[in-house]
Amino acid sequence: MPTKVTARYVLGHQNGTHVLLEDACVVYSGHTIEYVGHDYAGPVDQERDLGDALLMPGLIDLDALTDIDHLILDSWAGPEQAKGHQWSEDYFLNRRADVFSAGERQQIREYALIQLILHGITTYMPIASEVHSEWAEPFEELVGMADTSRRLGLRGYLGPAYRSGVNVVLENGERSVMFDDGRGHEGLADALRFIDHATVLNDPLVNGVLLPCRIETLDIELLKATAAASDDRDVLVRLHSLQGLVERELILGRHGVTPLELLDQVGLLNERLLIPHATYTDRNPAVYGEDSGDLAMLADSGASIIHCPLTSMRYGSTLDSFGAYKEAGINISLGTDSFPPDLIRGIDAGVQLAKILAGTNDAGDVAGYVDAATLGGAHALRRPDLGRLQPGAQADMVAFSLGDFRDGVHDDPLRTLLLNGTARQAVLSVVAGRTIMADGEIDGVDLELWRSRGQELFHKMRGAYSARDIRNRPADELFPPVYARLER
Repeated sequence: MPTKVTARYVLGHQNGTHVLLEDACVVYSGHTIEYVGHDYAGPVDQERDLGDALLMPGLIDLDALTDIDHLILDSWAGPEQAKGHQWSEDYFLNRRADVFSAGERQQIREYALIQLILHGITTYMPIASEVHSEWAEPFEELVGMADTSRRLGLRGYLGPAYRSGVNVVLENGERSVMFDDGRGHEGLADALRFIDHATVLNDPLVNGVLLPCRIETLDIELLKATAAASDDRDVLVRLHSLQGLVERELILGRHGVTPLELLDQVGLLNERLLIPHATYTDRNPAVYGEDSGDLAMLADSGASIIHCPLTSMRYGSTLDSFGAYKEAGINISLGTDSFPPDLIRGIDAGVQLAKILAGTNDAGDVAGYVDAATLGGAHALRRPDLGRLQPGAQADMVAFSLGDFRDGVHDDPLRTLLLNGTARQAVLSVVAGRTIMADGEIDGVDLELWRSRGQELFHKMRGAYSARDIRNRPADELFPPVYARLER
């Protein structure tokens, strides 16, 4: 029997675009939406009235942090201080090790997935730092994460991250990448093994994809092998690239081409590719300051970018500009890439940055950003049944409360939510027709226990930076407080 969810505002979908309905409902049965509108006269098995809330498609986060937060530590440092956050040459050659046990890694994954649910994410593609691992992500770790994800009810696009090199600080203090090529091909083999594992599971909530690490940490043969595997198995590839000047300089020095040109040369630049950030194209002021063909190249390839506005801003960069990329015809999806996994705050940051870059308030494209968090993500995943509330689509939806006095007045509910709220206002999350969160609670999850455990794991992670630092500085020196702390 169907379930009916009613809210003051519903972001439905008609004729290829989102539309706003007031005092409306969504009716679904099984994993599929049956009705979106104002009046539903048919029988229902269950009803839920959300009151002053916005019910909208579930948010799609394609660079979702599944780790303990490290941005709280490393987004404040200058260039010299930041070198202490990388592996030293000696650590790479002689002392690399896992900071966390296999059991602790599974706890970190569960902690992070709970955070995604509480912030209204229904579909995710994970990202975790390899800095704290002996190399990258083993097959077994992602098998465990898939089990946790299935239990919690999220829709995941998963695979172990792999690389053939590591960003390091050399003994002379310069930044570079040191390689262990065999490890990269072992990692690709694990990634293909996980895709086979996902096929055997035959669970629509677990989808195997290829998730190589940063482009500068992959040797040319591994890049080509990844492209060949993607083509052979018709699976998506997400590869962090076009995200920094150091990356650009390393690629130019090693291969004699830009990162974008390298993607094309190895056969990765196509509709199966997802590129997190993509902030350092030729139109970026730190590169050339004008578009000499990069955007057209991206658009023509069919690749999608994963824009992470809040995280980019926190590291001092931004997409220049959202409007230009959109006008060029590039598919834009969104990611969070840090804590909190709050796409509402991310959209707000992106909208305000777009105004600053363009010098005009009407550059704040709220609809474009909401589309990116829903339809853009669905397009990148090649899933036209996601990212929209309309009959026949997957019953993936999230509701944000707008009934608190602190939410202020209502004009357009999306503007109210972006300007006055956060994703912490999520009060309902449904994936494939299963309610995975209601009123801030997840069945079987003790949030206070996970809050305490997350803090313990964070302290362990923080303390481990010293062993990797070229100067072995203590954590309190690497991550100084805002103000000096006085002892009792």
